[in-house]
Amino acid sequence: IIAGYKDFLWDSIFERISKFSQDDCDICIASSGKYVDELSKIAEKNDWSYLSIKRNNVCLVQNIVIDRFPKAQLIFKIDEDIFITENTIDSLLNTYELVSKNEKYSVGFVAPLIPINGYGHVRILEKLNLVDYYEEHFEKVKYIAGPNRMIENNPQVAKFMWGEDGVIPNIDELSSTFRSTPFEYSVCPIRFSIGCILFERATWEDMGMFRVERFGSGMGADEVQLCSYCVTKSKAMIVDENTIVGHLSFGTQNGPMKDYYLANKDSKAFSF
Repeated sequence: IIAGYKDFLWDSIFERISKFSQDDCDICIASSGKYVDELSKIAEKNDWSYLSIKRNNVCLVQNIVIDRFPKAQLIFKIDEDIFITENTIDSLLNTYELVSKNEKYSVGFVAPLIPINGYGHVRILEKLNLVDYYEEHFEKVKYIAGPNRMIENNPQVAKFMWGEDGVIPNIDELSSTFRSTPFEYSVCPIRFSIGCILFERATWEDMGMFRVERFGSGMGADEVQLCSYCVTKSKAMIVDENTIVGHLSFGTQNGPMKDYYLANKDSKAFSF
């Protein structure tokens, strides 16, 4: 769990992880560029691990964490602004196993549906028959990731996807609904925002680990490297359509969405 910079979310994020993770998972909170005593205490309370490094580089910290757990063959990477739901872990593992063994694809990683995501928001709108509604109120629906799209730059779109208007159910209700449907997955054909993914250690090793540049925080570089690896190595980016996780916001949405979260953290939108 990459964390250290959005402390206002930690109560919700870590409560969900504590409640919905499996007993046989080793959980490590990792901080890049700082040591946070509160995170160390959260880890100790839950019998997890805490690792911090002095340099602020997300590629480096992930390499170190994976290296420190040499027996871990399957790895979940979760960002500190991701709200997992009840069936997230089980569903991703199930999808990974079924697709790896029975389908036509070589799996690069498996991810859940994420409402605030260039790919995930389209699939959710399609499943809920809300494409026309979204296009009437916001913009043309397309499978596109990037800061020029409203799903990544408009706070009102973020609030809409979090259920502010009551049009879209909250993430726990959505995940429960999708969990009750037959097994379904899709293959993401565009850059995928990797806030919550499951991948094999062998994938990380075949990549030569995440490349760490001499300068910079590496923010987003892990995503570029992993998505590029999947395309060039013919590894499919599999999206599990039987589970939902929440992603608070992107970039210019962050300030307004922090205020929105703090004003509504005890509502059905964020609590369970």
